[in-house]
Amino acid sequence: MSSSAMFTAVTGTVAQQVRIDVIANNIANLGTHGFKRIRPQFEDLLYETVRAPVGEGDSPTGLQFGRGTRVVATEHIHTQGATRQTGQSLDMAIDGAGFFAVRQLNGDVAYTRNGSFRLDVNGNMVNPSGLQLDPPITIPDDALSITITQDGFVRVVQPGSPTPTEVGQIQLTRFLNPAGLEAMGRNLFVESDASGSPTSGNPGEEAFGLVSQGAVEESNVNIAEELVNLILAQRAFEANTRVISSSDEILRFVTQR
Repeated sequence: MSSSAMFTAVTGTVAQQVRIDVIANNIANLGTHGFKRIRPQFEDLLYETVRAPVGEGDSPTGLQFGRGTRVVATEHIHTQGATRQTGQSLDMAIDGAGFFAVRQLNGDVAYTRNGSFRLDVNGNMVNPSGLQLDPPITIPDDALSITITQDGFVRVVQPGSPTPTEVGQIQLTRFLNPAGLEAMGRNLFVESDASGSPTSGNPGEEAFGLVSQGAVEESNVNIAEELVNLILAQRAFEANTRVISSSDEILRFVTQR
C-alpha cells in the first residue's frame, strides 16, 4: 500500500511541477501585449477496484484506490486584457472579439491580439516580428498623419490635400473556439481542427469588436492571482514530496522487520 502511495505522490509532484511551469510562463509574459494567460487542466488516473459497488449487501460504495493525477491539457484564457493608451498612430487595440491576421514568411496566416504595428521600408503595416498585416495596407511615403477609425478604415492626409485619403480597412478574424487555437510563440496563434475555421469581417460588424487607435491590449495575466496559484502549487508539491518520504520510511521499516 505504501508503495502505491509513493507512485501516486510522484504523479502529484510531476503535475504540480507542470503547474508551476505554466504559472512561471504567465508571470514572465505579464508585460507582453495581447498575451493570453494559460491554465493547466488536471484529471485523475485509473482506479484500482478492489470491490465494486453493489446495489444490495455490505458494499454500496465499493472499494477503490486512486492512482494519482496528470495534466491533461493547457488552455489559453481568451478574456480581454486592459487597454493602455500609447499615442502611437499605428498601435491598435481590439475592444471585443477578434484577432488581427498577419502573413507569415511561408505564406500561412497567423492570428494575434498584439496590435503594435509599424511600417517596413515599403510602407507596409507589419507586426513587431516584421510580418505583414493581412489583408495588406500600405501607407504612402508622404503621409502627414494616419487615422484609423473604430470600424477599421485607415485614412492618411497628404501634402496639398486637406481631405483624408482612404488606403484600406483593417479586418478582424474570429473563431468558434479560440481556446482551440495552437500557440506558436511570438504572440501568434494558428488555426487547428479544434478552433474551427476562421471567419473574417470588418470591425464593428456583428460579433466583431471595434478598433481603438493609439492603444494596445495588455496581457490578461493577474499577478495577484498567479502568485496565489504559485503558493498553492508549491504547497501541493511539498505535500506530495512528504508523502513520498513517508512511504519510503514505511517501506524501510517493513523490510527491516
